Amino acid sequence: QVQLVESGGGLVQPGGSLRLSCVVSGSISRLYRVGWYRQAPGKQRDLVATITSSGWNYTDSVKGRFTITTSNVKNTAYLQMNSLKPEDTAVYYCNVLTRTGYETWGQGTQVTVSS
Repeated sequence: QVQLVESGGGLVQPGGSLRLSCVVSGSISRLYRVGWYRQAPGKQRDLVATITSSGWNYTDSVKGRFTITTSNVKNTAYLQMNSLKPEDTAVYYCNVLTRTGYETWGQGTQVTVSS
């Protein structure tokens, strides 16, 4: 069973940056898909970005500001978030999907964008 440990959330002013990390137990290169989702208070959990061997996918609201990457050496997924806006405030979740269809969620990390 894959386990995920997230970190990197916090409070940042509008226009600032944060980098989220998601450490994956086992080899990240063997996963089919790695992604980040977010859930704002009172709203559903939505896709932010995913990465597979075929490429990247971003929700429109973060294109050009957020970047998803992975490190095969550190077995870690990252979400670099720049030019943050108050509407980016949410709990961010790491998500992975194995090649056999098993899905795992991280515990979530709070990101708050406020002056």
